[in-house]
Amino acid sequence: MQVTATLSEGLKREFRVVVPVTDLAERAAARLDDLKGRVNINGFRPGKVPTAHLKKLYGKAVLAETIEALVGETNQKIVEDNGFKLAQEPSVKLPEAEADAKAVFDGQADLDYTVAFEVLPTIQLADFKGIKVEKPVVEPSDADIQSMLDTMAKQNRPFEAKADGAKAEDGDRLTIGFVGTIDGEKFDGGTAEDIQLELGSRSFIPGFEDQLLGVKAGEEKTVKVKFPTNYMAQNLAGKDAEFAVTVKSIEAPGERAIDEEFAKMVGFEDLAKLRAAVSDRLKSEYVAASRRKVKRSLLDALDERHSFDLPQTLVDQEFDSVWRQVTQDMEGRGKTFADEDTTEEKSKDEYRKIAERRVRLGLVLAEIGEKAQIKVSDEEVSRAVVERARQFPGQEQQVWDYYRKNAQALASLRAPIFEEKVVDYILELADVTEKTVSKDDLFKDNEDEEAA
Repeated sequence: MQVTATLSEGLKREFRVVVPVTDLAERAAARLDDLKGRVNINGFRPGKVPTAHLKKLYGKAVLAETIEALVGETNQKIVEDNGFKLAQEPSVKLPEAEADAKAVFDGQADLDYTVAFEVLPTIQLADFKGIKVEKPVVEPSDADIQSMLDTMAKQNRPFEAKADGAKAEDGDRLTIGFVGTIDGEKFDGGTAEDIQLELGSRSFIPGFEDQLLGVKAGEEKTVKVKFPTNYMAQNLAGKDAEFAVTVKSIEAPGERAIDEEFAKMVGFEDLAKLRAAVSDRLKSEYVAASRRKVKRSLLDALDERHSFDLPQTLVDQEFDSVWRQVTQDMEGRGKTFADEDTTEEKSKDEYRKIAERRVRLGLVLAEIGEKAQIKVSDEEVSRAVVERARQFPGQEQQVWDYYRKNAQALASLRAPIFEEKVVDYILELADVTEKTVSKDDLFKDNEDEEAA
């Protein structure tokens, strides 16, 4: 077998591999000999089938298997001999001409193919001790706690029936029944009875609630809406629909006092314990927001300190994923690039830079994690699966089975755990200082749109 390097340019490597026809024949013969003892053919005792007869029956299939196995072994040896870390699976180009392929399968020509690799770059890691990160700190104020209590009180406020003939207003709660149709035909999930709807909650399809403002109890009204293009039920997405709505009752919201009785109603011994629980919840939210800001600052610092060639395949894959999300979001909102005061070309340039940043940071974090021997335990992954299952009450077992049987889905939970552990490792080495800030400053521009 001859292996010859034909390309070494940037992160791209290519090799020509020539396997003599005699080597292929020997390997195929060995596979046929192994097959002899495992197949049952009428007229022959087990293990006594002539090789010539086996070759006639299975020769081409065995040769195809032989070539597939040989290519896999050879590619793996090239990777190991050269110490490559691959960015993607090797790209193999076998003889395409029918005559050439036939000659190989007929045992009249050597197997001559090329294999292309895209390798990961060599990364020189920066000195993390030189990274300075500011950690914003916020303590929940009395006003913050009161604001959350007000929200809870609103969510638990009582409703009382409005007088006969009263019109529905924003904030009122309606009990309705409806029958939905598309092009005059009913559709699954489009019919319901005794559904409560709070006007202004935006819990129904956009436009549905607005058309019920001003209705009266006992009134029937036809509501015309258009399902969003990103609606979860693909058979309904983007379609015009009509709902024959019957308004059964209208209730006006009352007031809910924030007192001891309210605290007990929501499951606490007294108002003091409710306020303490609200304070703890706000602290958790502020800590999480602070973590996002710290992580973003750290990633910015890492991005600034590392520059190397990026595997184009990984960049393309990341860009395709990002761009798909962008276009789906715009379609769902019914927006165009002109509405966003830009063009498709400019947007693509912007999001390609985001894709490049994500790939660069992903490779840096992976390199740091490898050098620091950071691992994610099975126990940590199991806890993540349990946490994920809790998000789907009543479907916990299905969620658990899904992740247990799906390696790729399980990897999607392992990756963010690994990333957070690497971030923690870097922060221990970096210069981190705390700074007390306001809640508004904490949440200002606090987005993860470019987090790795």
